[in-house]
Amino acid sequence: MLRFKNSIYAILLFGLFLIGSEVYALPKNFVYLRSIDPSILQELRYAGYHNFVGKPLPGYKNYECIVTYPTAYALAGVQSYVKHFGYTLKMYDCYRPQRTVDAFIAWSRDPTDEKMKREFYPEVNKKDFFRLSYVAARSGHSRGSTVDLTLVKIPIASQPKYHPNDVLVACYADYGQRFRDNSIDMGTGFDCMDPRSWPSSHLIAKTARQNRIFLSHAMQRFGFIPYDKEWWHFTLRHELYPNTYFNFPIVR
Repeated sequence: MLRFKNSIYAILLFGLFLIGSEVYALPKNFVYLRSIDPSILQELRYAGYHNFVGKPLPGYKNYECIVTYPTAYALAGVQSYVKHFGYTLKMYDCYRPQRTVDAFIAWSRDPTDEKMKREFYPEVNKKDFFRLSYVAARSGHSRGSTVDLTLVKIPIASQPKYHPNDVLVACYADYGQRFRDNSIDMGTGFDCMDPRSWPSSHLIAKTARQNRIFLSHAMQRFGFIPYDKEWWHFTLRHELYPNTYFNFPIVR
């Protein structure tokens, strides 16, 4: 009888834990990338402070890359391919809740908030982000098959931790001068709102252009389509939900 009472007590405690916690099941066909290929690095920028808004965004409750199953397996294929050349993928963004996109829109309408301008959009007026296609009101990320990523050389070098109020350097500054992300040189940093970020740009060094070509080749080899405004942005060609924009939060 005592053992039975203890079991009931444990179940009640577990139930209270669930009620007091945020517990979410991923929608059908979505998966944590880490469960498919834990070797892929993750640096989800919108869950922290080092992004063009300068703070964690709504919907990002954890630093976890979530994508559809086909996208995850395609990324695992890319990872296996680039490892043969001494690289690993690093994810900057994966699935993005619609509430995050809505927060981008609200932020773009506030002309007083430009604390990250010096690094991420030195030569662009934030109100023009949508017109210039740097940010979309309906993002492919919210469909679960679009990702932002880069390449990191193996062995993996450490990188400085970003702190709010750090001195900001333009995202298109020379590789040794801008924020020392451990990405190989891609000509600009991630989320650099500038023509230098276009994959076709010739405003960057030859080595950076070659690195972009290699990344794009690897991604296209496994079914991804590049975006002509951002070297880091790719969408799976045969995505599962081409017309569905999800809004569930990112939690562990």
